[in-house]
Formats: sequence, C-alpha cells, structure tokens
Amino acid sequence: MSNLSDEHELTRFADSYIALWNEADPQSRRELLRELWTDDGVQVLVNPPQGMREALATLAVPLPSVEIRGRAAMEGRVRAAYEMFVAPGENAFAVGGPAVRLTGNLIGLSWLMVATKDGAVAGGGYDVLLVDGDGRIRWDHQYVGVS
Repeated sequence: MSNLSDEHELTRFADSYIALWNEADPQSRRELLRELWTDDGVQVLVNPPQGMREALATLAVPLPSVEIRGRAAMEGRVRAAYEMFVAPGENAFAVGGPAVRLTGNLIGLSWLMVATKDGAVAGGGYDVLLVDGDGRIRWDHQYVGVS
C-alpha cells in the first residue's frame, strides 16, 4: 500500500479491506492481512452486534466495546466473520461508498453486507481507520449498523 494520498489509492485500499473479509483461501487472507494491518494493529468493535453483546455478558466482559489486538487475533476475527457470514454463500461484504480521508492519517470507510442472491442489504457499518505512513492499519474503530 502507498501513503493513500489520492482518491484512486483510497479506492484500492477500500477494495482490499473488503476483499479481506470475503477471501475464502486462508493463505490469501493472511497475505491480505499482512498488506493491510500493522503487526500490532487493533480493531475496536465500538457497538458489537446484539448476539455478541449477549455472549459477552455471560462472560462478564464489559461493554460497549470489544478489542481485537495484534495480527494473529485479527486473523481469527476475519476467519470467524468469513465462516459466519460469507462461507454459507448467502452474503458477501461490499464497499458502501467512497473511502474518505477524514484528517491526517484517519480514513473513513463504509461497508455493507449484501445478499448474494439479489444484492439486498443485510447489514453494514462504518470504520474509522488510523493508518501508518505505509498505509497499513494501526487501529480500526468499527461501528456496526452505522453507514
């Protein structure tokens, strides 16, 4: 990735980010993750889905946010999301609109989960990403259900 200095680079970045969540091959997913994330990158699920909130409540994990730290943990997160939402063949993730530079190294990215049968929107969200000088994600604050 480059420094994400223009609209074309932001579009490529958004496409790669979404491709990561749709990738079936574990090795290709791992390579995309290495391209997109720093070793110590963090994803914060600011408002986790209700099912996750209920599961976390039974484990006495404080809400409202959940943090996934480091590339290995993020690989597990992406794999689980793929297996749950994409692998059954009913849904895929898609870019929800143009990625935008918010300020400095902050990027805003809207995403959708769409039905593969007819493209109907089944969900979505908005991520606020802090990237390093190489355009790799240092942290990702994900807002599910916000687009």
